[in-house]
Amino acid sequence: MTQDTARPEGGGRAAPGGAPAPARQWPMLAVLAATAAGLLSTAMSHPRFGCLLIGIALIAAAVMRRVLPSVGMLAVRSRFTDMVTYGLLGVAITLLALVIEPKPWLEIPFLEDAVRFTVR
Repeated sequence: MTQDTARPEGGGRAAPGGAPAPARQWPMLAVLAATAAGLLSTAMSHPRFGCLLIGIALIAAAVMRRVLPSVGMLAVRSRFTDMVTYGLLGVAITLLALVIEPKPWLEIPFLEDAVRFTVR
């Protein structure tokens, strides 16, 4: 019979227990701050920069989850699952930022045909 749920790998504090709460959770706060800055930038009519910032924040979360031994509340599931989830979402959002119209920074040849096919 299970008595308790195990903490995810790396789910310990990122700083000693005597440190104030923000210092113990700095990885999560860094990702949240960058995401908030990206959302604010998007709301202020800079969607490409905002989405890039959000995507980079998620990629940084995946890197921190891989490199740091304990990341506080950034650890939700197993290390592998968190890395894959953060990484894939970060790459997807970054790619979306690069193909935003007008004047996309990245041209994907089959994308226009795929959109035209699905919209018909």
